[in-house]
Amino acid sequence: MTTAKHRSDSYLADTHTGLPIPDRPAFASPEEERRYRKRRLAAALRLFGKYEFDEGISGHISVRDPECTDHFWANPFGVSFNQVTVGDLVCVDSNGKVVHGDHPINPSAFVIHSKIHELRADATAAAHAHTEHSRALAALGKLLEPLDQESAAFYQDQVLYEEYEGPSISIRQGEDIARKLGDKRAILLRYHGLITVGGSIEEAMHRFFTFDGCARVQLLAAGAGKPRAMSHKQAMSAKDGFGDSQLASFSFHVLYNEITAEQPDLLDE
Repeated sequence: MTTAKHRSDSYLADTHTGLPIPDRPAFASPEEERRYRKRRLAAALRLFGKYEFDEGISGHISVRDPECTDHFWANPFGVSFNQVTVGDLVCVDSNGKVVHGDHPINPSAFVIHSKIHELRADATAAAHAHTEHSRALAALGKLLEPLDQESAAFYQDQVLYEEYEGPSISIRQGEDIARKLGDKRAILLRYHGLITVGGSIEEAMHRFFTFDGCARVQLLAAGAGKPRAMSHKQAMSAKDGFGDSQLASFSFHVLYNEITAEQPDLLDE
């Protein structure tokens, strides 16, 4: 694919996709970056609530601390996605001890996210929930097919996790999930739900929303007839654009602005 940097068209920006996407912000200190990440984590959780990704106490999102990189921030156990604020977030160390915050952490959140952050140096954030569309797709034992541009973002970049031993509360099971994820963007857990990762919380969240939406499209298309997937060449071309990390981050930025305008209390510290 010819990138925007090799084009002379004036309407194209100097980015990989040709879209006028700004660079990620620079931070003057770890404290400034930590506040930035925590605000986006709280917004991500409210968005999970808005899009009805909640399922009782299940579901969690994490983001690595920018200074203590073996620590991560996550949503507190037992607090609704629709009510969580920046001040509610908890930070845990590599042993599962809450070092910042007034709430406990979901044991499943610790065993899964701690191992993903440990084994994937590039995984700044991870998102997990038991959404209806991801659970339905997993029940069929299927991954996303490249039926459109959005689903092509996951072409050859996803894995189906077949093992199931009940709720994920053992370190061994969390490590197995992280190892099976490998270097992929998403892992669909049979009987369990979906996990996506990213180099930023924005990227991990955009991938989660995209995967779940694409699962819905695939289920609808299969129910209406026999969908025709892209060719390998078409899928790779679409992935080059729609799988772009900068595009993913900026797409979440739009949602961040939307949810903070709708629910400004989420920023309460």
